[in-house]
Amino acid sequence: MHRSTSRNRDHVTRNSRLNLLLIGEESAGIQALRALAPRADRIVAVMASRSRRFATGASLWTVARCLGYQTWPAELVKDPSFADRIAAENIDVILNVHSLHLIDLKVLTAPRIGSFNMHPGPLPGYAGLNTVSWAIYRGETSYGVTIHEMTGEIDGGRIAFQARFPLEDQDTPMSLTTKCIRAGIPDLWRLLDTAATHRKAIPLVRQDLTKRRYFGRQVPHDGAIFWDRPAQEIANFVRACDYHPFTSPWGHPRARAGGREILVTKVSRTGEKCPAPPGSVVLRGNDVRVACADEWIVIHRIRTGQRPIDPTLLLRAGDRLEDGFPPGGFAPIPA
Repeated sequence: MHRSTSRNRDHVTRNSRLNLLLIGEESAGIQALRALAPRADRIVAVMASRSRRFATGASLWTVARCLGYQTWPAELVKDPSFADRIAAENIDVILNVHSLHLIDLKVLTAPRIGSFNMHPGPLPGYAGLNTVSWAIYRGETSYGVTIHEMTGEIDGGRIAFQARFPLEDQDTPMSLTTKCIRAGIPDLWRLLDTAATHRKAIPLVRQDLTKRRYFGRQVPHDGAIFWDRPAQEIANFVRACDYHPFTSPWGHPRARAGGREILVTKVSRTGEKCPAPPGSVVLRGNDVRVACADEWIVIHRIRTGQRPIDPTLLLRAGDRLEDGFPPGGFAPIPA
């Protein structure tokens, strides 16, 4: 944990106006900026990538410009000399919302009060990348968002606020991310309201790092479907990759049909037990059903290469789908 020896860091006059630096990307960054704009606090600058745009064509950079805020390139946070600029601008608090740049330690410790991250996951159990996908894949029934102090350890700082909510069967990574934003923004307000009273009043609680689970860029089974797995696991995997209308960081689960690779993009469970060998294909009306370890699932959408295709045009009754063996072996799945 990194502490400042400056006497001025610990005291902020009640109802004082904070100087904020917002670092962010995507819809989460845009929504955070719009939520913070009505506050009396001064947003000194917004840091974002100029090239990253949301599905609507907007970006945090362009929205900040339109609202009249000063914009700084997000990659500056990796430069330790940028800490001098933060000090010169009298920044009280850095707020990081969905920016993936690793912030230099000198930059993190430069603000007068501290640097805080809105992490789209409950800590310490869901640290790292693509945690919304991992939670869906692992069959979690609840999830959360965490406001935590930023330190040299990724997602390892003390927790200021955490909100939890149900993870429902129909949730995708996009809807779960939206839930995180909606639950997290009120906690950003609580953080700033507390900081404006007195820094020591921020309820910072150390994480139990014995319960820490960190997720990197790996994908379950390197993206391959195995039909001898339970239907729930396969359905969760497909749903965990559904970032529509965005590109999925996990791609889409792979299988093979007649030696041809297909990408499975939408399925649903039937709850009907099947005696057929895993991967067996049957037709029920307009439904293409595939046997898993315990029940049939319906395949609604597939892709071949970059092209979506109706499953009924490619799959026939009596076919046998093969597992999507990954090239080069498997990456380990976090416990």
